[in-house]
Amino acid sequence: MESFIRTTVFGQAVRLASRNRLLRYPDELDPSLWKKWTEKTEPAPEQNAEKQEKHVSSTPPVTKGDDLNCISAGEEKVLLVGCKWKLLTLSQMFVLNFGIYIGSSIYVPGEAGLMTDFGVSETVATLGLSMYTVGYGLGPMLWSPLSEIPVIGRSSIFFWTLVVFVILQLGVGFAPNIATFLVFRTLTGFFGSPCLATGGGTIADMYAPAQILFYICIWSSFGVLGPIFGPIIGGYIAPVKGWSWTIWIFTWLCSAVAIAMFFLLPETSGANILHNRAKRLRKITGNNRLRSHSEIDAADRTLGDHARVLARAFTLTFSEPIVFLMDLYTGLLYGVLFIWFESFPMVFGEIYRFDIEKQGLVFLGIFVGSFIAAPLLLLWIQYRIVPVIASPKFKPEMLLPPAFAGCIAFPLCLFWYGWSARQSIHWIMPIIGTGFFGVGIVTLFNSVFNYLAMSYPFEAASVFAGNALFRAAFGAGFPLFARTFFRKLGVGAGNSLLGGIAMCFIPATFVLHRYGGKIRQMSQNARHDV
Repeated sequence: MESFIRTTVFGQAVRLASRNRLLRYPDELDPSLWKKWTEKTEPAPEQNAEKQEKHVSSTPPVTKGDDLNCISAGEEKVLLVGCKWKLLTLSQMFVLNFGIYIGSSIYVPGEAGLMTDFGVSETVATLGLSMYTVGYGLGPMLWSPLSEIPVIGRSSIFFWTLVVFVILQLGVGFAPNIATFLVFRTLTGFFGSPCLATGGGTIADMYAPAQILFYICIWSSFGVLGPIFGPIIGGYIAPVKGWSWTIWIFTWLCSAVAIAMFFLLPETSGANILHNRAKRLRKITGNNRLRSHSEIDAADRTLGDHARVLARAFTLTFSEPIVFLMDLYTGLLYGVLFIWFESFPMVFGEIYRFDIEKQGLVFLGIFVGSFIAAPLLLLWIQYRIVPVIASPKFKPEMLLPPAFAGCIAFPLCLFWYGWSARQSIHWIMPIIGTGFFGVGIVTLFNSVFNYLAMSYPFEAASVFAGNALFRAAFGAGFPLFARTFFRKLGVGAGNSLLGGIAMCFIPATFVLHRYGGKIRQMSQNARHDV
C-alpha cells in the first residue's frame, strides 16, 4: 500500500512535509538499487564526450508503471494486490467520466426555471448546455498534451483541475445573472475535461493491449451513461428544488471523487515516474550523468519543439486522415444525439402529455439498448480479438466490424423514432426505437476509440482530445437550433433528415476496415508494425 500511496497527491504532500523522511522510495532506502535500473547508452561518434551518460530505463525488474506494477510475476499475492490498486485507480476514472458528462444534460430540465429567474429566451437558456460542452471540448486540447510531458505527468493534472472545477461551480450555482452563469459554465467544462480524453491514456499506462480494449469500452460507456441519466435525475430535481440543484448534485459527486483522488490516485505515467526516479538518483548519488530517456530526448529540444508538443492534439486531428474522419463522424453523431434530445419534450410532453419527471424516464430506452450491446461487444472482443492481438495476424482494423452494426443502428433509430412518435401509436414504440441509439453508441463509439488507441498508441491522450473537441463542437452547436428545427420540419421529417445525414457516413467504417492499413503506412504517427 505504501508504494501505491507514495505517488498520490497526499503521498507527495507527506513527503514534502516530512522532508522525504516518510514514504521513502526503495532507492532512497538502498542507494545501490540504481545499478539495477540503468543501462549504457552509446553516443554517436560525432557527439561530444559529455553526452556519454547513463539513463534510467524501464528494464526489468521495473516495468511500465513503476511502483504500481513493480512486482514479481511469481508472487501471486502481490500481483493480486497490484490488480486491486489498478481497479481502484480505474474506478475513479469511470466515476469522474460519468460525473463530468452528466453535468451537461442534467441541467436541461432546469432550463425553464433559468428562463424565469434570469428573464432570458429559450435559445439563451440552451447556451448553458452548449457553453459547458464547448469548455470540455477545448480543455483536453491543452490538458492531454500536458499530461504526456514527463515533468508533469497525469495525476497532478487530474486532481488540481478537478479541484478548480468544483470551486468554479460556486460561480455557476450562485450566478446573479445569465452572463456570469454562462462564463462559469464554460470554465467548469474546461477544467473538468481532462478525464474525458486523458482517462484513455491512464488505461494505456497500466494495462496490456488486450486489457486496454476492455477497460476503454467500460470507460467510454460511463461517458455515455452521463448524458442518458442526466435528464432522468434532473427531471426529478429541477421541478422541486430549482435549476441550481441540478448543478449541486454532480458537484457533490465530483467533490467526492476529488477527495478520493487526493488519497488514492497514483501517478501512472511511466515517463513521469522514470523522470522523477532519475532526479532522485542524481540527488542520492551525486552523479549528474544519470538521466531518464525523456531527459535525454528533451536535451536538444527547442522552444518550438515544446510548442509542437502542446499543439499535438490539433496537428494529429487535422493532419491524420484516419483521425479526422473518425472525429468528424463521431462528432456528427454526438451533435445528432444532442439535437435529438431536444425533441424528447416535444414528443413525450406535447404529444403523449408526460410530465417533466416521466419525460426524463424515457431516456431509459437508450440505456436498455446500451445495456444489451455492451456485454455482446465485450464477448466479441474476448473471443475474436484477444486470441490474436499478440500475434502478427492482428491489425487495428480488426476492431472495426462492431461499428458496422452501429452505423446502421443510428439511422434505423432516427427513422423508427421519428415516424412512430404520434398520438395514434403507443408511446412505447418511439422508446423502443431509442434503444437502437444505445446499440449504436456502444458498438460504434467503442470500436472507434479502440481503433484510434491501437493505431496511435503513443499519442492516445492527444488523439482522444481531438475527438472530444469534435464531439463538443457538434454537441454545443446543434442544440441551439434544435427546437426551431423540429417545429419547422416536424418530428417525423426532422428525424428523417438526421437519419439521412447519418446514412451518408455509413461507408466510412467499411472504407477504413478495408484500406485503413494502407493509410496507416503513409502516416508519420500511426503504427506501422501491424
